[in-house]
Amino acid sequence: MKKNSKRKRYKKAWWIFSFAVLLMAGAIFYLRNTVLKPFTPDTTVYIYIDERKDFEDIVYQLKEKANLPSEKIFTMLAKRMKYLSNIKTGCYAVKNGMTMMELIRILRAGMQTPINVTFNNIRTKADLASRLSQQLMVDSISLMTALNDPEKVGELGFDTGTVVCMFIPNTYEVYWDIGLDKLLLRMKREYDTFWNDVRKTKAQKIGLTPVEVSILASIVEEEATYPDEYPIIAGLYLNRLRRGMKLEADPTVKFAVGDFSLRRILFKHLEVDSPYNTYKYAGLPPGPIRIPSIEAIDAVLSPQQHSYLFMCAKEDLSGRHNFASTHSEHVRNALRYQRALNERKIY
Repeated sequence: MKKNSKRKRYKKAWWIFSFAVLLMAGAIFYLRNTVLKPFTPDTTVYIYIDERKDFEDIVYQLKEKANLPSEKIFTMLAKRMKYLSNIKTGCYAVKNGMTMMELIRILRAGMQTPINVTFNNIRTKADLASRLSQQLMVDSISLMTALNDPEKVGELGFDTGTVVCMFIPNTYEVYWDIGLDKLLLRMKREYDTFWNDVRKTKAQKIGLTPVEVSILASIVEEEATYPDEYPIIAGLYLNRLRRGMKLEADPTVKFAVGDFSLRRILFKHLEVDSPYNTYKYAGLPPGPIRIPSIEAIDAVLSPQQHSYLFMCAKEDLSGRHNFASTHSEHVRNALRYQRALNERKIY
């Protein structure tokens, strides 16, 4: 009797254990295929959350980019984990194998991934604002307003004409939602780092301030098609500045006119009354005519030593220049170039 009772207890315990194992296996299976089912993008992808903090947009991005395992369960987890009331802006990485719970913890904590912001070959403030707004959560209109605000740029050590000198073309690691004020302060720190003692000493040696170096570099870069001519042209303009000659740089006329597509500078263009017209006014213009590259800035700081005072585009229209030390030699070069333009009917 006791043996039968004992067998029944063992059998009951065995069935309870088996049921528990099956239940646990079922729970694990359910979790793996629902809550713990991972994202499976081919490579790491990024979602961007702007100031609207729109949960539906977040879900849309996850579905489009990261193969969201389950919209229903993701939404349920987001509510249970109180993410909907803790949405933070930023750029967030979604990696292959990451679970929905892991991602929600990252999103809720604001553990965003830095991005690389790159800008180069920029001519105007509008170009700069557009390029940055394409890469950051910064509105181009707000950035333009700030760059045209005398008080704000004055606090950074510039005026509205020279503030673009602060933006040294390079690649910078920042957070996508850095914000306008923090972005400007970051660019100022990068500018101060760029203008180290070595560069400042070189600037003093050629008699220019860092801002003046950037202004001249902008003209040099607009003038030259090929970077190997940067040091030559820099030396030429420095020679003219030292002699008190007008720079007479065609790119400054294009800037004054507002048309960089001009292929031929005519007398009517030279008469444009603008402080940027270096045919009309001596010295450097009040600001850069583009955001100069580091290569152009360093070319001005290390100019080629020569006696050239004049330059003219080569008659083969290659984009290179003929350089001259005397006006008579320059006139001959200019006549050859003008003849080439006439033959090709470029007016």
